Formats: sequence, structure tokens, C-alpha cells
Amino acid sequence: MQKHYHGHRQRLRERLADAPEKLADYEVLELLLGHVILRRDTKPMAKELLERFGSLRGVLQARREEYQDIPGIGDGATGFFALMREVLARYAEGPARTRQILCSPETVAAMARERLGKLQHEEVWLAYVDGSNRLIVWEKAAKGTVDSASVFPRDIMERALALKAKGFIIVHNHPGGDPTPSGADVELTRRLIQAAEPLRIRFVDHVVVTEDSHYSLKNDGIF
Repeated sequence: MQKHYHGHRQRLRERLADAPEKLADYEVLELLLGHVILRRDTKPMAKELLERFGSLRGVLQARREEYQDIPGIGDGATGFFALMREVLARYAEGPARTRQILCSPETVAAMARERLGKLQHEEVWLAYVDGSNRLIVWEKAAKGTVDSASVFPRDIMERALALKAKGFIIVHNHPGGDPTPSGADVELTRRLIQAAEPLRIRFVDHVVVTEDSHYSLKNDGIF
């Protein structure tokens, strides 16, 4: 005997094919959950997740432990959300991954925010570029705690030389939501400039991102 939610799920799929923009957020989430929770009505879970986290973005960006007390959300669903986060991060990094020119702090922040903006700890990422600011490599340099992540100028210079990069952009996140650089951020910027100059490697910018904002130390005239 077919469960009642099977017919409901099929009707949602038909609406998705016909006019996806008309689906409510909880209906979109229902369909997502239906890919990993096959034998259960996912509407109550979708509504509870949205009530708990406020939005689809909030649901997908929640930490694994925050899902634990929601009935029906097990390892399959949390793993699926992790996969969705990675898809969204790589989508946002699309311009960089196709070696487009990183021409502004806004471009860099848009690339980094999906991956870093919601994190509850700091991470430092480096974008190494050629002479035209075209990306060579975008990679994580350090993972830290709630309010710090350590990187060493010598390691960054060695990596830049190995890649034959002409410049680099350092990016890190502030979990507290305020992108204003700390004294340590400014000091690191100065040390990196000093290390890069004799090697004729351009220090392009230091960009701090949060979930919905960013700060460019270059634009603010700090260096």
C-alpha cells in the first residue's frame, strides 16, 4: 500500500518541474530531505528545521550537533546537508575555479563567503594569482579556534614561489559577525608585506569575511 506522502511528494516534484519558484521554502526542503529519507513524511521535519534555523540557508549551514534533537534527522540527512554546503561553496567559487580575474574585494568575498561565512571557528585561505590577478590556486592555509588561526609568512612565501605566483590574497573569517580587523590581523598584514617585498611578490589584499559582510584592509588604507 502506497503511503500518503508518496503521492504528496510526487505532486511536489511536478510543481518543481512546472514552476519551481512557487514552492514554499519548506516544500523545497521536503524534496531535499526526500532524497535521503525515503520512507517517512518529511514535511514535519522540514517545517521544524525552518522554525529552528530561520531559513534554508540557516538549515544547510547549521552544525552537525544542532540537528541531533530533531526527530528523523540522522546521519544520512546531516551528511546530505554537508554535501549541499560543499556544492554551494564550489558554486560560489566558480569564477575562481575557472581562473577568472579577482578584480576587487567584492569578488574575493563572494568567492569566500559561502565556505567561510557561517563557520564557528576561524579559517585562513590563500588565493595565489598570476601577474593579471588571475587565480592559480585557492586553498586553506590554517584552521583555528573561535577567534584565531595562525599562519606563518615564510610558509606563504614558499608556497607562492613553488606555484610561481606573482601575488596573493589572504582571506579569513570572523565568526562573531564583525569583519573589522583585529590588531593581530593588521600586524599579520604588515609582516606579510615585509616578507613579500624582497621576493617581488605582490601582497594584493587581506579580506575579512562574515556571513553577510566583508572588510578589505587595502580599501581602508591600512597598507
